Amino acid sequence: MSQRQRAKTQDPKDLMAAWQEIPWAKVQRHVFRLQKRIYQATQRGDVRTVRKLQNLLTKSWYARLLAVRRVTQENKGKRTAGIDGAKSLTAPQRWRLARKLRLEGKATPLRRIWIPKRGTSEKRPLGIPTQADRARQTLVRQALEPQWEAKLSAHFYGFRPGRSCHDAIEAVFHRIKFRPQYALKVDIMFRRALYRLYADRCNVESTR
Repeated sequence: MSQRQRAKTQDPKDLMAAWQEIPWAKVQRHVFRLQKRIYQATQRGDVRTVRKLQNLLTKSWYARLLAVRRVTQENKGKRTAGIDGAKSLTAPQRWRLARKLRLEGKATPLRRIWIPKRGTSEKRPLGIPTQADRARQTLVRQALEPQWEAKLSAHFYGFRPGRSCHDAIEAVFHRIKFRPQYALKVDIMFRRALYRLYADRCNVESTR
C-alpha cells in the first residue's frame, strides 16, 4: 500500500507507517526553497510576491508536516502539556494534526503556571499553548522568518536561526578588545519604548 493510500485510511497502523515513510530530506528541501524565494523577494522589495509565497508556504503539506515534527519531536518542550493535557503525540496523532492544521479559528486558552524568578522569591507567570497551537505558531514562523532575516541587521543575535549567545559574546569581544564600548541590555517589553525614543530623536535631528 502506498503512502497516499495509507493516509486516506483511519487505521492507526497505516497512519504510523505513513508517518515513518515520510521523506524528511525532501520535505526540508521543499520548505527551504520556498523560504529562500521569500528571502530573495524581500531583498528585491517585491511585497506582492512575498505575500503570495508566504500564503503558499502556510498551506503547503510539507510545511505542515515539518511544523508538526518540530513541535512534537524536535523541541525541548515537546512533552510539556497545554490546557488539553496532551504531553506527547503518537505517529497517527501527528499525521492527523498535520492534515487538519490550518491558520483559521481561535486559539485555545493557555495553561498558566508560575515559575520562580532567579535570585528572588517572586514568581512570574508562564503561558503554555497546546501542541496544535504550537504547530500553528511554528507554521507561521516558517513563513515570516525568511522575510525578517532579509531585513535585520547582521549584528542582531536574539531569537535568530543559526545564532547563539556565543556568537553575541564573540561579537562583543571583537568590539571591545581595542577600545572600551558601551553595551546596552534591554528587556523585550522595554524595546518598543527604546525604538520610539530613537525614532523621535532621529526626527528631531533631521529637522534641525
